[in-house]
Amino acid sequence: MTTKPAAAPPDSWLSQRLPDPPKYDMEQFTHFVLPGVAITLAQHLDALRLDSPTLVGGNGYLCRARDELPSCPYPDMLVAFNVASRRAEARNGYVIEEMGKPPDLVLEVASSSTGQRDYIQKRQKYAEFSVPEYWRFDHTGGDYHNAALAADRLTGDGTYQPIEMTTAPDGVIWGYSEVLGLSVCWVEGSLRFWDRTQERYLPDLPELAGREAENQARADAAEARANAESQARTEAEARADAESQARADADARIRTLEAELRRREKDPPD
Repeated sequence: MTTKPAAAPPDSWLSQRLPDPPKYDMEQFTHFVLPGVAITLAQHLDALRLDSPTLVGGNGYLCRARDELPSCPYPDMLVAFNVASRRAEARNGYVIEEMGKPPDLVLEVASSSTGQRDYIQKRQKYAEFSVPEYWRFDHTGGDYHNAALAADRLTGDGTYQPIEMTTAPDGVIWGYSEVLGLSVCWVEGSLRFWDRTQERYLPDLPELAGREAENQARADAAEARANAESQARTEAEARADAESQARADADARIRTLEAELRRREKDPPD
């Protein structure tokens, strides 16, 4: 379920940027920012284009109206479809009345400083904001949150109901996000997204870097092969030209000798 876009107010009075929220703590940086979770999800959702109607953002204030600042939460990640994504980026946050709709999904990464707020106060707040899905990830396995991975889906009466989580034999904990069309997974303390259609995890930044390096190595090898083949063709053509010239020179010498023989036969020496 995703929220529908609504008519947003004109931009003329919305140009003021929101203030910066507090910075990421080290645990959020290590387990969310550094692996590039939001970046690779945005790439999958095609949200990196300048004209994209999909926003994948985070660490900016989320509020209904500006006068609620600075008491509003600043989620680690939010996803919103059918919005003017560049408007939110220009505003340095997400104001629901200015964007015309609430985000479709919010995700929080556990840390010692957020603790119970993520699954108690923020859970209530995001339900009040009518956010369709609220996900919580705890790399410790549940020391900071009440679970390694948990999520809620908004019901018709505006309340949250838990999304079912499954623990696989290999210890992977996962639940399905209807908003993303992906399984959200806890994998040995890492947050991953599983694409059912491709039957693979979305790559994180280190994996993307490795793939790029492999692709570059393959491209370099292909270019080297192409250059070697081109050089071999050039050398073969040069040899063929040399052999053709040698045959032409030999034919010319034979014709000269034959002409000399005919001349001598016609005009024998005295």
